[in-house]
Parts: sequence; structure tokens; C-alpha cells
Amino acid sequence: MKDRDIGPKTISPPRRRRVTLGETLAVIAALISGLTLYLNWSDKRDARADKAAESRRASDRAARLVLDARVDGGKRLLLAPTQAGQIVQSQIIRFPAALKLSPVATTGEPRIEARWFADALKRARDKAKLPDDSLGDESLPVEITTRFVADGETRVDTALYDIGYSIAGKWLTGHELTLRGLSLVSRGPVQHPQVRLDARWATTVKGRS
Repeated sequence: MKDRDIGPKTISPPRRRRVTLGETLAVIAALISGLTLYLNWSDKRDARADKAAESRRASDRAARLVLDARVDGGKRLLLAPTQAGQIVQSQIIRFPAALKLSPVATTGEPRIEARWFADALKRARDKAKLPDDSLGDESLPVEITTRFVADGETRVDTALYDIGYSIAGKWLTGHELTLRGLSLVSRGPVQHPQVRLDARWATTVKGRS
């Protein structure tokens, strides 16, 4: 009996299992949940970053002092911060060396009084050969160092200001000085503050003589 030739057997591929609708929905739900968690985390991270940036900006604003002046009868300037929440504790006002004046210190009542420097300014103007009567407003540079409280912290600010004033000569009573206001020139401490102050005075005198 002859052996039969047996050809290669055909192997049927395994049957693929179909993914059920429930499994598909479960995968979609997991993806949506993961995306939601990521978006929530991203939003919170951005919110924290925005809050930190705003806190830094608020701190910078609190540390930045600008003084405003209200004229009191022409003989005194009542000073106050332009930003709410800043409370001045004390100040030191320095004058140009040409006036030959010591610094003036105030505590609790920020102000500039004409009597502190009126006579010295008149002498300095005479020495610089400035006119007896001012044409418009004149300016006297001063350096003001202010110790103040903001956001519960004590801070120190140093800045160069111009005091606006006018002066009029009178034959019998001499010259009368009238204060007009205060203007910020530059802020921040420098290595040689008196040099900066005197340079400002020299520029002022040169422009008026």
C-alpha cells in the first residue's frame, strides 16, 4: 500500500477579539479624565504664577515712594506719599553745600519749611549773582531720605527733589520767599549724594544767571 503524500497543513490565524463598546468608552473616559487633571493642574500653576507676579508687583509698588506736596500759606510744604498705605515715619532733608546748612530732620510730620533755608538761599542767590526778583518759578534741589512703613515693613527711600519757589525783592523789608511745590528729579541712593546735589544746584544756577 502506497503512502499518501500529505501536503503542508494550513494553520488558521487566531481569531481577533473585538473590542467592545464598553471598553472603548472606558478608554475615552480615562483619556478625558487625564486631560481634565492636566488642565486643572495647568490652570492652578498659571494662577499661582499670576498671584506670585502680582505679589511682586505690589511689593515693588509699596517700596517705591513718591512724595507729593501741598502748599501751606506759601511758607510750608506739607508732604505725603502719593500711594495709599505708605506711612512716613521720619525724614532727613539735605541742601546744596552753597547754602552752608546742616541737614534738617523731621519725625512724624513730613514737611519742608521756608524758614529752614530762606536766608541761606537768599545769600547763595546773591553770591551766584541771580536776579532779585524771580522770573517764574525757581527751583532749589534737596535730597530727601524718608523712613516709611508699607505693607507692615519699614523701608527707606532716598531721592532728589526740586523745591519750587519764587522770590521777590522789597526795598524796605528785603526779599520774600514763597514756596510753590515739590518735583521729583531722580530716585535711589548714590555713592556721593552731596556731589549729585551740588551738581544739580550748579546746573540750576547756570540756567538762571
